[in-house]
Amino acid sequence: MEVTTERLLWMYETMLLIRRYEETLAQVYLEGKLPPNIQKGLAFDIAAGPIPGEMHLAAGQEPVAVGVCAHLNDADTVVGTHRPHHFAIAKGVPLDAMTAEIYGKVTGLGRGKGGHMHLFDPARRFSCSGIIGASLPPACGAALAAKKLGSGAVAVAFFGEGAANQGSFHESLNLAALWRLPAVFICEDNRYAISVPKTQATAVTSNAVRAAAYGIEGISVEHNDAVAVYEAAGRAVARARNGEGPTLIEVKTDRYMGHFQGDPEVYRPKGEVDELRKNDPIPALGQRLRGDGFGDAQDKAIRDRVEARIRAAFDFARNSEYPAVAEATEHVFA
Repeated sequence: MEVTTERLLWMYETMLLIRRYEETLAQVYLEGKLPPNIQKGLAFDIAAGPIPGEMHLAAGQEPVAVGVCAHLNDADTVVGTHRPHHFAIAKGVPLDAMTAEIYGKVTGLGRGKGGHMHLFDPARRFSCSGIIGASLPPACGAALAAKKLGSGAVAVAFFGEGAANQGSFHESLNLAALWRLPAVFICEDNRYAISVPKTQATAVTSNAVRAAAYGIEGISVEHNDAVAVYEAAGRAVARARNGEGPTLIEVKTDRYMGHFQGDPEVYRPKGEVDELRKNDPIPALGQRLRGDGFGDAQDKAIRDRVEARIRAAFDFARNSEYPAVAEATEHVFA
């Protein structure tokens, strides 16, 4: 599927937005957690600072999000993972409301009660979960609804390669194939399920081959390249919209940061991340655009726009109020 310059520019700017947003979030997250506590001989305090709790970032995995979401619209459903920001941004979730949710503020997507692993935006049909493999069943439900309504919408489930060993993966693929659902299953293969290498946990080299067990198409994208993902996803989304059923795509991507912020990453070979960063997909896409007349002035304009959006989102979150104590039991399941 041919990609236009306009679409390439959208992917480039969105990837930059994701990367700079997460780099900013990584800095803010550490506020109050170190170095003073470490200098006192205390451990990393995950509960301290303006953003307490775990934080999972996806720097390096931007091509998966933009390459798929470039084909989607507001009627399509995306269900993400515990590492969700790149999907949310690519799907169009408002940056200010998402950031406020991460800060636990009342102006957030879930009034500050969900945090970064539980982002819900009904208007953009986006959701995510902290449970491994939990994205696939809800995506099947959304795809079934779209099919029954005849809306032409599709549902996309993103998940990691470790989740492909969960029962929910196999049950969902079987159901989607049996009912010919307009679903696309996207496996992000960053080679690590938390700290366990794929080679020690998965019997097959590529999870794409597992599609054959359910009689559906399986595609393997071997490089962390936005255009390669775009081309593969374009075929899969078109098949889903045309009533041809689900597709499984596995993308070999790179995770530049730890499983969570504060992860010592002792399981990774020394120098691995430095080697991965030599093939950073954002400069690679920028270089491709250079061949289409893209110059320094346009690049600077994009980067300035990205930085302005990020500053505005974090200012909005910091200046928002926390939920009132009295509403602690509201907006939750009884």
